[in-house]
Amino acid sequence: MPDDTVLPTPGFAERCRWFLRGASNVASVPGLILCTAHIGFADLAQQAGITMAQAVFMVGIIWALPGMVVFVGAVLSGVGLLATAFAVALSSVRLTPMVVSLVPELRGSRTRKLTLYLLAHFIAITSWVIAMETIRGMPREVRTSYYFGLGSILVVTNMIVVAIVFAVAAALPPVVAAGLFLLTPMYFLTSLWGSAREQASHIAMVLGLVLGPLIHMFAPAFDLLGAGLIGGGLAFAAHLIKDRSA
Repeated sequence: MPDDTVLPTPGFAERCRWFLRGASNVASVPGLILCTAHIGFADLAQQAGITMAQAVFMVGIIWALPGMVVFVGAVLSGVGLLATAFAVALSSVRLTPMVVSLVPELRGSRTRKLTLYLLAHFIAITSWVIAMETIRGMPREVRTSYYFGLGSILVVTNMIVVAIVFAVAAALPPVVAAGLFLLTPMYFLTSLWGSAREQASHIAMVLGLVLGPLIHMFAPAFDLLGAGLIGGGLAFAAHLIKDRSA
C-alpha cells in the first residue's frame, strides 16, 4: 500500500494492534543488545553512588545511553549542575539528524504536532534504526501508534532492567558488566554502517575510528570532539568533491 494513501482514521483496536507490533521489536537483537548495555550502565551508576530511583528516572527522562554515561561521569568528576546539564544536552545534539529524518516519516495527514513532540522523546539510535528499516512499508495513519509502541516499551523495559540490576548488582562481576556495556558501541557502529546511504558516512566512521585514538594520545579532553570535527569535515569534503566530479 502506498505510504501517501489517506486511510480512514484508525480505531482504538487497530491502533492497539500496531502499538503491540511496535512493542514486539523489543525482543529483537538490537533491543536485547540495548538491554544488556543498560546492565553495564546500572553497574556504573551504582558505583557512582546514584540510587536505583535516580538511575531509573534517568533512563526515562534522558533516554540516550551516551547522555546518561556523560551524566554519571560528571557526577563522578564533581562537575556543577549547569555544566552537567550542558554536557548532557550537547551529547544529545547528535540525535537531531535522526529526529529530522524520522519525524517526517511518522507524520500522517491527521497527525498532531503534540504527538510528534512526544514521539521525538523516544528517538535514539536503536529505535531509529529499527523504525527506519520497518516503517516505510506501513500506512502513514498507523505509524505513530507503531513507533509509540516501539519507543515507549523500549524505555519501560530498560527502566525495569536497571531496577533489577540494582537489586542483584552484588552478584554481577564487574568484568561481565563492562563487557556487556561494550556491546552498545559495537552495535551502534555496525547498525549505523549498515543504514548509511552515502559513502561519506562510511568515510566519516572510518576516520573517526582512526583519529579518535590518535587525538587521545595528545589531547585526551578533545578526542571525541576532534575526531568528529576532523573526520566529519574530511568526509563532507570528499562528498562535495565526488558530487562535482560526477
